[in-house]
Amino acid sequence: MKYTRYCRSLLSTPATAVGRYLAGHRSGADIAMVDLEDSVPPARKEEARQRAEAFFSAPSARGVRCAVRINAVSQAEGLRDLLALRGYPVKPDVVLVPMVESRRDIEIVEEVLRPSCPDTEFFAVLETPRGLQDAPAIATASPRLRALVFGSADYVLATGARLSWETLSYARSRLVNSARAAGIEVMDSPLFEVFDEGALACEAALAKDLGFSGKIAVHPRQVPVINRAFSPDDHTLARARKIVEAGRRNGRDITVVDGAMVGMPFFEASRKLVEEFGEEPDECHPQTGCRPQTECRPQTVHSSPASQERE
Repeated sequence: MKYTRYCRSLLSTPATAVGRYLAGHRSGADIAMVDLEDSVPPARKEEARQRAEAFFSAPSARGVRCAVRINAVSQAEGLRDLLALRGYPVKPDVVLVPMVESRRDIEIVEEVLRPSCPDTEFFAVLETPRGLQDAPAIATASPRLRALVFGSADYVLATGARLSWETLSYARSRLVNSARAAGIEVMDSPLFEVFDEGALACEAALAKDLGFSGKIAVHPRQVPVINRAFSPDDHTLARARKIVEAGRRNGRDITVVDGAMVGMPFFEASRKLVEEFGEEPDECHPQTGCRPQTECRPQTVHSSPASQERE
């Protein structure tokens, strides 16, 4: 399995909820994101753009990878967002581009931000049938595009599908395959039931098994659950160390570890895993603490877009 600390978790905070910026920065998420899109009503878009500047310049943001989700670039608000980002004194590390339906959407973002945000990376959110259909081309739209993100709520709205794991298995699989074929990461959509930790652990485990790199969080309490799901456990790390040592002993020739045949792909994957996760475990979240991950069995996992972060 592939593990990375780059984007196990991404916590979304509405740009108008300035009082929650500190919690976002201190949540333990791999990426803390301020949202200008779905969580901001139309009448407050300009206010949100002005307030979001502080999300990147606040003292609590130091050492934190910070992102922003803009509005769709097919809309005037999205273009205004890009122009506002050019003027921010502290630039975002990542820009999430929603409702991406073609390579051109990413190319527009790159052209507008290139002069002032040369180091900013992009995540493309695919949440329509057209976006999923064109996913392979979108995934190679820019060298700065680092991940695809699945947007389940808008996807079911467009297709009429039920919002459950089983009904969206094709969409998720297509997204994972498109991202991995392009050599980039891929993140799953959030579970909107904020207080159902068991369902979140189960859905995150299913996403990990399918090949996702991480999952979006809509509340700080979801972050430690997601981080655990997308991090190797002690058994996985111990096995990886055994494989690395076996490769060293026999010159990376095919060998047997714990009764299983392993070769070059296993040696390389295990080496990367030990390098990234083998030193020390993540700290527990200060409020939720550390609890064992819930065992996940095949089941229908339901989500409700009505409980999004529109607080």
